[in-house]
Amino acid sequence: MQSSRMSDFKKLHVWQKAHALSRGAKNSDKDFGRFLGYALISSSGLEHHLIVARDTKAIPESDFVSSITQTITVRKMLYGLLNRLSNTERDSPAKRSSVEKRPQPEAGPPTALGR
Repeated sequence: MQSSRMSDFKKLHVWQKAHALSRGAKNSDKDFGRFLGYALISSSGLEHHLIVARDTKAIPESDFVSSITQTITVRKMLYGLLNRLSNTERDSPAKRSSVEKRPQPEAGPPTALGR
């Protein structure tokens, strides 16, 4: 059932337009990093809503466990991609001098199955 919802979502005209624009845009690594940051924040919001839904019995425990596990998995991938992007920028000779001047915030690990 999950995959049918995703395929339905991909049929939306607005999604197709946004996807085409994002693929065609020549975004910088900085812009992409900002996007990844937004995605991390959204994953934290989703996790919070899933916990509230479970605590209020709006969703069954099995749905909560499945959804929270997927959310944490995606968050870990986002952290990895963001860290790799940061390391690539730091290693770039053109970026090295400007990156070394700015302290890099330490990213915390993804949260666990909060109970």
